[in-house]
Amino acid sequence: MTNKKNGVLYTGITNNIERRVYEHKHKLIHGFTSKYNCTRLVYYDNTNDVRAAISAEKQIKGWLRSKKVKLIESINPEWNDLSEEWYQ
Repeated sequence: MTNKKNGVLYTGITNNIERRVYEHKHKLIHGFTSKYNCTRLVYYDNTNDVRAAISAEKQIKGWLRSKKVKLIESINPEWNDLSEEWYQ
């Protein structure tokens, strides 16, 4: 998640992405995303394997910003909010 195109980046995992994004958008979770206004979902991936999700999260968090940007732009070059239509 981010606060704007090329803004602050947040990486996390969840078992319910729609609920979790809603919580971030409405600042129901106090912490990093509410502090930096991270309300735009710009990248996500799915897996049913919790261990794989945790491993991927740790790996991505260890990357340089430039590598994270390349990952986002590989599927979302305009940094659109991928959850924009979920709550209408």
